[in-house]
Amino acid sequence: MKFPFRLPRRQASADRSPVSEAKAFGGFVAFSAESRTPWAEKSYAALSREGFMRNPIAHRAIRLVAEAAASVPWLLAVDGREQPEHEGRALLASPNGRQGGSEFLEALYGQLLISGNAFLLPVRAGTRLAEMHLLRPDRVRILEGGDGWPETFEYRIGGRVRRYPALGEGSVLHLKLFHPLDDHGGYPPLSAAVTALDLFNSASAWNRALIDNSARPSGALVYQPKEGGNLSPDQYERLKAELTEGYSGPARAGRPMLLEGGLDWKTMGLSPREMDFIEAKNGAARDIALALGVPPMLLGLPGDNTYANYAEANRAFWRLTILPLIGRTATALSAWLSGIYGETLTLSHDLDQVPGLSLERDALWARVGAAAFLSDAEKREAVGYGVA
Repeated sequence: MKFPFRLPRRQASADRSPVSEAKAFGGFVAFSAESRTPWAEKSYAALSREGFMRNPIAHRAIRLVAEAAASVPWLLAVDGREQPEHEGRALLASPNGRQGGSEFLEALYGQLLISGNAFLLPVRAGTRLAEMHLLRPDRVRILEGGDGWPETFEYRIGGRVRRYPALGEGSVLHLKLFHPLDDHGGYPPLSAAVTALDLFNSASAWNRALIDNSARPSGALVYQPKEGGNLSPDQYERLKAELTEGYSGPARAGRPMLLEGGLDWKTMGLSPREMDFIEAKNGAARDIALALGVPPMLLGLPGDNTYANYAEANRAFWRLTILPLIGRTATALSAWLSGIYGETLTLSHDLDQVPGLSLERDALWARVGAAAFLSDAEKREAVGYGVA
């Protein structure tokens, strides 16, 4: 049993010319901005680099969602009866030889947040489902059939191409988020925050440049000789070279400037309003957190008083972000694994093991325990336990 591809050390460039029947998960939306913006195409690679890998707010928010969703224990039932020793549950705990269950699920949820899509490839050993692997979304194309519905998934690494069925035995499971303008692909939440990402990154780069310049803006050298006239070309070039070599960069910050006759330094200052990048960065950070479904309070962002306390924000995070995400994943996996195993599997999560929902669970137990009109069997069923 081998994984279908051996990843190359250095990926060769491949011709990705668009085909009428193929849909690639490379670019999702167009973004209009100045020529230096990194969001010209908003591909999976660009969102990964400029969002997850360069932006601390997006990085932490994605990690927070992925790690929280991957930490919830799985439950598996066959025909309504829980099966703790089922082969499918063991597969979820150890999907393949290179990843554990938590690492695999973190990658799956991370791809959903950055790409809007996740692709699970089944690997069989004989008739048994032995492993599951994730296909990187930007390497996958959907090939449509004559009826316009997905027929094949094309996976490309360098010059190698492999095709997998979209339906039937050995089919790839495609998880996707809602996209209003795409019939087959998902829309990444991180794409909805690209304006805020660009603003945050640009403000960080500006502040870094300002610090490198001794935390003050540039000025101007004014030449005012008593006898009048201008600098000669040689004098002008020598003055520029001296300024660059002697007074530029963080190592030379604050060095006193020696001026010859007729030269005067005029500082070009910025007003406090023009230098107020902190509030702009905080506003952009809140927009990024909002797009990814993370309450800003959980990221330590100032100026957000939406929730009365941290515990309330954490409960909202679990209820409004994590539970819908893991619920849709469990539903898709249940149908996919049921077809593979040939029996009706129902995957769910053990929410009793979630610390963020413990207060709600305590309140439920208190209400059910005080209900004298319920029998013990009805109380067990109400709190999620089967009849003894």
